Amino acid sequence: MAHYFDHNATTPVSAEVLEAFVPMLSGSFGNASSIHAFGQEARQKMEAARREVAELLGCDPKEIVFTSGGTEADNLAIFGVLRREGLAGRHIITTAIEHPAVLNTCIELEREGAAVSILRVGSDGVVDPDDVRRTLRPETVLISVMHANNETGAIQPLTEIASLAREAGALFHSDGVQAAGRLPAKVRDLGVDLYSISGHKLYAPKGMGALYVRDGVKLHPMLFGGRHERERRAGTENAPGAVALGAACAWINHNVHEEGARLDGLRDRLEQGIQQRVPHVRVNSASAPRTPNTTNIEFEGIEGEALVIALDLAGFAVSTGAACSSGAVQPSHVLTAMGRSAAEAKATIRFSLGRSNDAAQVDALIDAVRASVSRLRKLSPTYSHV
Repeated sequence: MAHYFDHNATTPVSAEVLEAFVPMLSGSFGNASSIHAFGQEARQKMEAARREVAELLGCDPKEIVFTSGGTEADNLAIFGVLRREGLAGRHIITTAIEHPAVLNTCIELEREGAAVSILRVGSDGVVDPDDVRRTLRPETVLISVMHANNETGAIQPLTEIASLAREAGALFHSDGVQAAGRLPAKVRDLGVDLYSISGHKLYAPKGMGALYVRDGVKLHPMLFGGRHERERRAGTENAPGAVALGAACAWINHNVHEEGARLDGLRDRLEQGIQQRVPHVRVNSASAPRTPNTTNIEFEGIEGEALVIALDLAGFAVSTGAACSSGAVQPSHVLTAMGRSAAEAKATIRFSLGRSNDAAQVDALIDAVRASVSRLRKLSPTYSHV
């Protein structure tokens, strides 16, 4: 039986989400913008889902914009602010460990005439708020720093950065895709103006996400058409996807603290078991606050992809980092930004736990890691401790 330890890449759709989602495909199929009974039934369910998402983020439902996922939410936040302000002479601050949905958006805006500063992080994978302070300019209009890193789980100091943004008169966006549902993510407590989430990281189907837009923040739309989502995101609403996301958020709203504590214990059990039974390993971002479900471990002298394959054959799904970068020749941009060499970055595995994992699975994974690493190191020309 295969065991899944790659929840940062995607999550299976949960039973309670399926129960809410499937009836929307046939029984409540109406266009939520139609005024007849079919449309209004879909609208009512969609707005109930918006309230569940708003409860997760601690905001007003009218501040939630449904999107096709985290990438669109990030793009809408960043392009939306910069194109509303006008690109010429405008300045953005972000970090070197951001998801490509943020980094590549900023790079595109730089090509279009905006100025972009990409901040380094420390060896623990955390950005220093003082670096943000030193980088601010009078023309800075947006800071974008993720809440938690998708590869290491390192949590960034959002409240401190939010304070700097307010003092400078800049807006603050955070990619919360890997944090929401695993950490408390109340946007008013965090101090953010914009916050992105993705359904398929929360046990909802792929193709659904949301962007929190603080009341009063105006965005230039990316899509042009009807007046959907308060004129912030044109296109016929994905009511089934919204209901699925709402059901996922409803479960989290009642279980986030309990599940976070459970995953934190399993993550620690996994790390400690590997460190005790496998020599010459390093847990990246171990000294930083991290999401409770994520650990990123370097195994000296092996290729990470070889270990992923070995563990897959043993019945365990893990990854070398971000799923959108699978097959990439370059080492992880997150780990190299933390000062790791290319060889160290390529010797690293990410384990991300979820609702289906338990202690027995963790113990079996530790055994499989020990056996697989031992076998691979015997074949490695770079491992010198044999």
